[in-house]
Amino acid sequence: MLMVLIVVAVVSGALVAGAVWGLYGKLPKRLEGFLVALAGGALILSVVTELIEPSVQTSSLWTSMLWTVVGAALFTGVDYLIDEKWNSESGGGLLAAITLDGVPENLALGVALIGAEPVAVAALAGSILLSNLPEAAGGAKEMADNGMSKKKALMLWLGAAGLLSASAIIGNLLLEGANPHLLAGIRCLAAGAVIASLATEVFPQAYKEDSHMAGIATALGFILALVLSDMG
Repeated sequence: MLMVLIVVAVVSGALVAGAVWGLYGKLPKRLEGFLVALAGGALILSVVTELIEPSVQTSSLWTSMLWTVVGAALFTGVDYLIDEKWNSESGGGLLAAITLDGVPENLALGVALIGAEPVAVAALAGSILLSNLPEAAGGAKEMADNGMSKKKALMLWLGAAGLLSASAIIGNLLLEGANPHLLAGIRCLAAGAVIASLATEVFPQAYKEDSHMAGIATALGFILALVLSDMG
């Protein structure tokens, strides 16, 4: 349980620190785009190695494909509603991206951490920090730029951090020994949401803010996640 709490602290801390940075710190547009692209690069690797590949191995290719499509459709539907209500520049899309892919991912994460070695925990925590920190910073800054009060924006990100933390703890306590097909479905639901968020929220924002360096930042994020994954 100690390892679970360590990772939970990283998940929550990354979101909260990122939101505070975006709301109260100085975040130039080009740096914001670079960091979001960096996070996107890290997510490209994690969605394959941490979510889809384990699901294919423990369940089946068809099950993994089905739930990945369901996850993408779920994210797309919710993201559409958020855009219609808040408008596409509000930062709500990134909040939805983190929450929708984070809940099922953290449920599975709680199970994966049962009996995990400290080095693997450190690598996983680093990957989470790498992806969540810049996304939270960019999303919170957009919310404030579009008229939302900083207090309300911070409360939304605090709520997201609490929800993801609870998901990891619940997964660790309740899903140990769960049916492999159920866990595969949870992982691939998260994978689909991640893929949809990369296409509709993460990379478009990164390119808009820092078009010339977005590709390099994406590659660097991928490489950093690969190093952390190899360490684990």
